[in-house]
Amino acid sequence: MKYYYDLHLHSCLSPCGDMDMTPNNITGMAKLLGLDVIALTDHNTCLNCEATIRAGKENGVLVIPGMELTTSEDIHAVCLFPDLEHALGWNDYVDSHRIKVKNKPDIYGRQVIMNDRDEEVGEIEHLLLPATFIGISDAYRLAKQFGGICYPAHIDRDSLSILSVLGEIDPYCGFVTAELADSSKLEELRQRHPILNSMNIVTSSDAHYLENMRDAANTLELERLDAQSVIEALDKIP
Repeated sequence: MKYYYDLHLHSCLSPCGDMDMTPNNITGMAKLLGLDVIALTDHNTCLNCEATIRAGKENGVLVIPGMELTTSEDIHAVCLFPDLEHALGWNDYVDSHRIKVKNKPDIYGRQVIMNDRDEEVGEIEHLLLPATFIGISDAYRLAKQFGGICYPAHIDRDSLSILSVLGEIDPYCGFVTAELADSSKLEELRQRHPILNSMNIVTSSDAHYLENMRDAANTLELERLDAQSVIEALDKIP
């Protein structure tokens, strides 16, 4: 069956995420937009995934626990995991491999942890935006060790993308999937970067605000709707 997805969303835990991006608001909006499956991918953390998964169950939307990793090269990559346990293991690994600089909420915004009732239960002190010590060539392999998948985010953007930083996707990185922000750019990118012809392509919103979440348009073909099936589909060479 085909299921509508958005696999790149931020909550109020991301310093650039709006405070309205709460677990229930995100999953409720996803339901209104007709999405079947979403992924919560805050910057360098998975700590709002548990609440959002629970809120998703209440709202009838599958939530995949994930993260938007910032590599040592300042490249953004989406990481998705089959369950919360694996995601939190990855969270701890990344937390031990990132620069710890105290956040300035008046400049970057607050980094709020919530429960499934949209109540504040904590706040991350150190800024989540800076690069980690994890290189882009290691990201896919490391995420696989935690049962997940990793792929370069918004490759069509002029900053913080693998193409803007490195100019190409090196096969050595092992990526099977790549993400676009604007699907209309795919054919042009395929002409310039033939490696994309042998990769899965997903298009997600990277929404930091509720109004930036998109209507259901992009689908995945899955035998069953669960996180493991999504990861398997994205990790299969087309």
